[in-house]
Amino acid sequence: MQAKYISYQETNAFSAVVLDYISGKDQLKSFYKYSPDFSGFNEAIKNRDFNGDRTVLVKVLQQQYASVKMPALVAENISLLQDGKTFTITTGHQLNIFTGPLYFIYKIVTAINLAKELKEKFPEYNFVPVYWMATEDHDFEEINHVKIEDKTLTWNKQAAGATGRLDTTDIADTLIAYKGYLGIGENGHQLAELVSHAYSGHKKLSDATRDLVNALFGKYGLVCVDADDHELKKQFSKIIFGDITGQNSFKLIGQSNARLEALGHKPQVNPREINFFYMKEGLRERVIEENGQYKVMNTAIAFSEAELKAEVTNYPERFSPNVVMRPVYQEVILPNLAYIGGGAELTYWLQLKANFDHYQVKFPILLLRNSALVIDQRSEARMQILGISHKQLFSSTETLKSDWVKAHVNLQLSLDDEERAIRAVFDQIKLNAYKIDKSLSQSADAAKTRALKLVANLGQKMLRAEKRKHKTSLAQLENLKLKLFPSGVLQERVLNIAPMYVAYGDDFIESLINHFKPLDHQFTVLFA
Repeated sequence: MQAKYISYQETNAFSAVVLDYISGKDQLKSFYKYSPDFSGFNEAIKNRDFNGDRTVLVKVLQQQYASVKMPALVAENISLLQDGKTFTITTGHQLNIFTGPLYFIYKIVTAINLAKELKEKFPEYNFVPVYWMATEDHDFEEINHVKIEDKTLTWNKQAAGATGRLDTTDIADTLIAYKGYLGIGENGHQLAELVSHAYSGHKKLSDATRDLVNALFGKYGLVCVDADDHELKKQFSKIIFGDITGQNSFKLIGQSNARLEALGHKPQVNPREINFFYMKEGLRERVIEENGQYKVMNTAIAFSEAELKAEVTNYPERFSPNVVMRPVYQEVILPNLAYIGGGAELTYWLQLKANFDHYQVKFPILLLRNSALVIDQRSEARMQILGISHKQLFSSTETLKSDWVKAHVNLQLSLDDEERAIRAVFDQIKLNAYKIDKSLSQSADAAKTRALKLVANLGQKMLRAEKRKHKTSLAQLENLKLKLFPSGVLQERVLNIAPMYVAYGDDFIESLINHFKPLDHQFTVLFA
């Protein structure tokens, strides 16, 4: 594949706060610690004093990989985590079946490439790419389906509690349907074997996801972390108890949100008074406080403050952080330097720094994941015939059509010169009318407005008439846009890896590895 790059601003697909962040706007600098560049990483490395237990981390990871064929580089990276000069580069995502949308893949490749770039820049240190598995998340409806071109496959089951603990036995029908799409070609057969081994060879969704991700990315040294673990949660227990009883995150993040809104940016998440769930098999419910009692919603479970402290101390794994406290947990147990996420994730991380400061937990460098548009050969050929560039593809369909018509007709469709002439005429009329009677100037302005509106309407009619003459070409433009931007959004937010893997096999991921540049802050367009 060949790559071209455009700025994120040119894609018209990212929020103002994201664009301001990657542009280094001063108004956002109080919401993060280090800049997302080599200079920022140099500072972060010097200041990262990790207090977590590296021995426990390595032991837990080795246990979690016991049921997976661990590539040599993964084993090496896990062992390196014992070393005080080793840091992690982390991205995270829900356990979407069959990896979900393409941006899941893009997150991981960004982490892998960033770790590689940092090793080249700072060779005396080690950098391990990490996929944080959102095993404690309970939003099953967000992960139980996958879209392959125009078809959606859904895993239908009655699910409750943490998704990482779900039994995958009843995913068989969905697995068969997915493999059916992959076909009998060599690439499709290869991916079918990977997903079969993952989902048929493990009973828990967390284990199945680790197996599949390891099969796709293990050779690059990616380490999957499942933080739903007693030993890991023990290191977080003091913060769990302190935040539930003190409600510090609620206060601090609320203040940060107000400051962000004052700058004209909408916060992505809002904290609750208590930002933890109580979790057992088949159960993950919010903890709330009522009259000095800490209750688990929709259950009869309740604790006094003393009982809560004992429960957190003895069973920390039963307390699951929500979206605003999970990042703190991550940074407590990992020697992390950077978190890589999409636009929405980057926004809510910007809301959290005050909370990190309160708990004296180091705030990582925030990095927008790489994004990509993959243009197949047939689409590229159509673009060449129509005479449109990859940058023009990011315009709205109507803008794309209008610009194409204006560029491909011999007649002058723009009436800009005529509009300027009309403005000049009426300005002179207004001046002459004012000399006769000052009140006539308003009448002159009104007449100018009517005339300009008539000219504008005529221009639109001319454009529509010309569009009708080019109906076939414009239909091709519309179909091209719909293919490359399904449902009118970026391809990566809808499509699964399946069609890419069927078409390109291992070369697809290898091309991402070759062309993604995490610190360049540009959108990647790949031509197959």
